[in-house]
Amino acid sequence: MTRLHTSRMMLSPSEPQDRDDFIALERDPEVMRFLNGGRDLDPERVDPDADYLMPRGTEPHVWTGRMAADGAFVGWFCLWPDDERRAELGYRLRRDAWGRGLASEGAVALVDWGFREAGYDTITASTMAVNHASRRVMEKIGLRHARTEHPRWPHPIPGAEQGEVWYEATRASWRRP
Repeated sequence: MTRLHTSRMMLSPSEPQDRDDFIALERDPEVMRFLNGGRDLDPERVDPDADYLMPRGTEPHVWTGRMAADGAFVGWFCLWPDDERRAELGYRLRRDAWGRGLASEGAVALVDWGFREAGYDTITASTMAVNHASRRVMEKIGLRHARTEHPRWPHPIPGAEQGEVWYEATRASWRRP
């Protein structure tokens, strides 16, 4: 099993025992604010309108982030393949992990692995235009703004009218920060 180590975290492929941590993350309205407006979710029911990942520990491209020092759950990161040459980066962290550089730290490790080991040519990431914290992570790790889209969401949330921004890096442009 491949594990990625950063200066403070370990990322390992998700496992079924991560399920409760993933569900607790989704139950935090602030964590979910830019995904579904912070609505409470029923962990046993799949939302047919959701276009975001809700991992349960069995997904092949989701990595669990834990603090190296004590194993405390930080959140999850994913590198979801669009095809064999392109993947989309995603991450969701516990609120108490925000503002500590952990999202950037984990994302850099996973993007670097994606280019070096998984062989991707392009890695993308997206968020709502108004999600400045997530945009800052994408910029900090070296992804560049590629486009802004204005999708029609079934249940628009505040800020949706400003669109969704897409960032990307190519293997040729990647410079690990």
